[in-house]
Amino acid sequence: MPITLRDILTVPSSPSRELDLFLAQLDDQTRRLTEDTRGLTRTALEWQPALGMNTIGMLLAHLAIVEVHWMQVGPLGRSPSRTDETLGITVDDDGMPLPPRGRPPKGLAGRTLKYYDDLIARARSYTREVSATLTDADLDREVTRTRRDGKVQVLNLRWVFYHVLEHFAGHYGQILLLRHQIRAMGRRRKR
Repeated sequence: MPITLRDILTVPSSPSRELDLFLAQLDDQTRRLTEDTRGLTRTALEWQPALGMNTIGMLLAHLAIVEVHWMQVGPLGRSPSRTDETLGITVDDDGMPLPPRGRPPKGLAGRTLKYYDDLIARARSYTREVSATLTDADLDREVTRTRRDGKVQVLNLRWVFYHVLEHFAGHYGQILLLRHQIRAMGRRRKR
């Protein structure tokens, strides 16, 4: 009997079908990330391929920070953002970007996968709370912010939600590559 695999993306109903789809896609990326990171040890979460390069732990913290940051800057129109109010860590606590010969931030040392799972869950809960009353028309609303480099950026809420999703997917790819490198190192040691 053939095995049937079902990949079905369900979209709950709220004031914005477009936003519902974004959140369903983001939740699916998170589900996949969660599956792919099970069993990672503290050592694996802190492994740095070379000085100045990201660790899996840094990237996981960064995903949560960025999601909360953009919810504050976008829908809430709040700049600068205060991710510490939601996550207990600031936008700088992930250590990113590291200087060329930088080491991971000490604040992430010894953190477990459970810690990072909790950060991402709190960020997603915050996103759902912030976006609960938004309509499709709200996604056209523009916000203006001044970036750290002094440039003024105008963006609409649709771009904010898109950016959170594409940012998450990009760093998820980095995490998969780091996990692959860690496994390859383990295989080489066993030879």
